[in-house]
Amino acid sequence: MSDAYVECLVKAKQSPIAKFFKVILIFLTAFFGVGTLVFPPILLLALVTGAGAYFLNLFTDLEYEYLYLDKEITVDKVMAKSKRKRIATYSADRMEILAPINSYHLDNYKNRNVKVKDLSIGEVQQPDLRYVMYYEGGEKIILSPSEELIKILRNVAPRKVFDK
Repeated sequence: MSDAYVECLVKAKQSPIAKFFKVILIFLTAFFGVGTLVFPPILLLALVTGAGAYFLNLFTDLEYEYLYLDKEITVDKVMAKSKRKRIATYSADRMEILAPINSYHLDNYKNRNVKVKDLSIGEVQQPDLRYVMYYEGGEKIILSPSEELIKILRNVAPRKVFDK
């Protein structure tokens, strides 16, 4: 058993539409909140828009935490820095390949019909630091791991992990 432990936290990008709706809901909450001074039954609308803004923020302010321990990669979703949910646990032994998203090593896997899970930052940066992991032939997982996590995985599975 290896004693390696690596933790990596990445923030997912919010969509512009979600940001727009969040601002609108906050504005409407404030508007209806002030409106309750004139017409008290509007308080119900203020509560509804306030709850909508809260839940929209909860589900759009996301961070992913990758944790490597004892040949297992655990992925957790952190919502609005207050709630944590375990998404999946992947074994390094069952991983087929882990390579950068634009790597030539993935050419043999491009025509597969697999379920895609995007657990990355959600945007293309220059240079693109996202990685693709094919897991047990049925899943394609897109990640944004740190260099330290890639180094540990390369030590555990050197024939499955590529960095170019």
